[in-house]
Amino acid sequence: MGEVYRARDPALKREVAVKILPSFVARDPDRLLRFEQEAQAAAALDHPNILAVHRFGVFEGAPYLVSELLAGESLRQALQRGPLPVRKAVDYAIQIAHGLSAAHGKGIVHRDLKPENLFVTKDGRVKILDFGLAKLMRGQTESDGNAPTAPRPTDPGMVVGTVGYMSPEQVRGHAIDHRADIFAFGAILYEMLTGRRAFQRSTSAETMAAILNDDPPAISQTGANIPPSLERVVNRCLEKNPEQRFHSASDLAFALDALSDSGPVPVPAPPRRRAGRAAVWSIGLLAAMVLAVVAWFEIANQNSAPPLRISKYTQLTYNGHAGFLAGTDGDRIYLTTLVGASISQVSASGGEMEPVTSITLPIPDLIDVSPDGSMLLVMSDKKGVADPAPLYAVQVVGGAHRYLADAVSAAWSPDGKSVAYSTPDGNLNIINSNGTGAHKLAYVGGVAHPISWSPDERTIRFSRDNYRAIWEISSSGSNLHPFLADWQPSESKCCGRWSPSGDFYAFLGPGPAGPESQIYALDERRGLFRRPAKEPFPLTSDPIDWDRPFFSKDGKKIFATGATHAGELDRFDRKSNQFQPYLGGISADLVAFSRDGQSVAYVSYRDDILWRANRDGSDRVQLTSPPLQPISLDWSPDGTQLVFTASSPQAGEQAWIVRAKAGTPERLLPEDGGQEADPSWSPDGRTIVFATGVGGSSNQQSSFIRMLDLASHRITTLPGSAGMFSPHWSPDGRSIKAESQDQSTLYIFEMKTQHWSALSIGIHACAAWSSDSRSIYFFRYVDDPAILRVPVKGGEAKTVVSLKDFRFTGTLGLWFGLDPTDAPLMLRDVSTSDVYAFTLDQK
Repeated sequence: MGEVYRARDPALKREVAVKILPSFVARDPDRLLRFEQEAQAAAALDHPNILAVHRFGVFEGAPYLVSELLAGESLRQALQRGPLPVRKAVDYAIQIAHGLSAAHGKGIVHRDLKPENLFVTKDGRVKILDFGLAKLMRGQTESDGNAPTAPRPTDPGMVVGTVGYMSPEQVRGHAIDHRADIFAFGAILYEMLTGRRAFQRSTSAETMAAILNDDPPAISQTGANIPPSLERVVNRCLEKNPEQRFHSASDLAFALDALSDSGPVPVPAPPRRRAGRAAVWSIGLLAAMVLAVVAWFEIANQNSAPPLRISKYTQLTYNGHAGFLAGTDGDRIYLTTLVGASISQVSASGGEMEPVTSITLPIPDLIDVSPDGSMLLVMSDKKGVADPAPLYAVQVVGGAHRYLADAVSAAWSPDGKSVAYSTPDGNLNIINSNGTGAHKLAYVGGVAHPISWSPDERTIRFSRDNYRAIWEISSSGSNLHPFLADWQPSESKCCGRWSPSGDFYAFLGPGPAGPESQIYALDERRGLFRRPAKEPFPLTSDPIDWDRPFFSKDGKKIFATGATHAGELDRFDRKSNQFQPYLGGISADLVAFSRDGQSVAYVSYRDDILWRANRDGSDRVQLTSPPLQPISLDWSPDGTQLVFTASSPQAGEQAWIVRAKAGTPERLLPEDGGQEADPSWSPDGRTIVFATGVGGSSNQQSSFIRMLDLASHRITTLPGSAGMFSPHWSPDGRSIKAESQDQSTLYIFEMKTQHWSALSIGIHACAAWSSDSRSIYFFRYVDDPAILRVPVKGGEAKTVVSLKDFRFTGTLGLWFGLDPTDAPLMLRDVSTSDVYAFTLDQK
């Protein structure tokens, strides 16, 4: 849409392309503003597989874009000559997937991916065109004869995209995310391989029906000679259910990279000349007997379960403050304790924990123990799990330390000569243990934490995606792929270690019931008739929450910390200047009070169930059940309903509403398949404000603040709210507070002036209005933990209560709230954690 001209930039002396956009864009100020924001986002991508946008502007009322000038042809033009060779199709597909991954990482979804919007330069580089524009353009219908383009409004329920490449959710007019691009990618890859469109009927309506109900003809049936593994990639992209597609474009790129790295199938050597018939029969009979015996033993041994089990539990510590185990030198176990962020050691046979006094680094976090036990990998002053910190190699005796790198996680190689470490930008790196030779091993598409080497040093495994998956890569940097991807695909898996022999791999996985992590093992032994098992088996199954198992030096035991989680709801008493148990010290957080102060709602800690009760805790009623996991909560002004956000691995964050006197929760926006977070009721009961577009670790989208008119069901977006989340009405209804995605700034939106003001208060969480709407309380959880209050009109934030010695916790890791008198509420962590040893029996 629009006209494109070749031009020359006189300042930089380069040829560029200038695209003049339709006049209707200029006539709509809101559309023009949103278009400019999207163009700026596309310009910020700076990726070799995305068209570089240099400038956006308006000249004499005509919006225009200046971009790089390309020489070559569109993918549509290339496909008009027929299917592409497999190697070229895979190469183009990898480039497209990398471009999509970069854009999705910035929160930009194309929504109109098709061969016309893919350009192949003369040197074989694929460029994605018009990124982000389809999301904003409206009205006209584009058609190349066989690919009609549907209207592109942004209103819910309207169809957006190009017929033939739209995902099923686009056809239905549902809210879409990055997985719609993955579906379109699958249709394009199908067409590159076969020369045929995946979904093509005589009319647009029939094509849409095919997308919803039919699978395209199998590639193997089209006459194309395509490897089955590549066909499986295409089929997974074209799944009707978005949850069954690749979770991200980076995962898709890795799968294609693995295919491109695969060598040809070895050709069997020609048979040798025949020996004498009798000798052949004798040798063959003997070999058959030997193989039969070996096969019987291997198969019988492999099929009987389990090959490894725990025969004895031994509790090694009893102080309740054990934290995260890092490793052992054979005699001692090293760990970071929960209290004081100090490094301790305990005998492998049990006893008192003792501090490792030789480590003088500030706020040390122990990561790993060297194979010979003489060195420790320690991070200093680490803020959060995914945050980088200085990494040091520290001598156990003497405490001499050497800086290695800024890292998120790290692990020694089995020979102790190298250290693998990860960085926030998704890279996995290697450095010599003496601090030299640092180099990038591979880009792994996410933060790798924690990391583990196989005993033979050939393989590295690590957790990724906020502990939701385990990935594997060779120590040479090739063959990156998900590990155990088909086992419990929607559940967390992380933190694995090999046995010293490499026969078994122990890791954390989901418990049979409840949120507690359990220890699993995978049999990776090999033999003539034995292949590594595909299914792991549980080693533990109990109410204890286990963390980061590792094997003893002789492989006969597994060490792990086990925690029993509990919280105590406390209220800050201003008279005594102390926190005291509230509501009987129940284990609950996300506490919210009705407007009249007579009722209270809360979420019970660890089982994530929403309850309603009288203010004194009596007459308790359960309002939700798993798998709904409430993570935010607000009352209707009349006290009859509650609106809350629930999180799930399948649906992400969605808003729900439930009657306060018991009932079945219902979606706040049942017609919308999108994501809503932090809903808050206006004091007059007419409007609910919420954030939308907030993604998880693999889909970090930019959020917006939106308002739902409960009478008309009309949804509007607060102007200037891009990048904000966690909205909440002030008690007087005059303002809405929101927060920046980096949680460093509070924004106040005045309903009368329709303008935002900003309060820069530093890293914080759980901001809440005061009852008089004049101040905002917030929770500073880094450096010097405290609850502070800042005036809405600006001014210095003042400490209400220090949390320096308060062990806090919560459903989301931490939580803070206010009672009707503005007294702070906190959930005190009264969990216990100790070190255990499991004696193993191996079959």
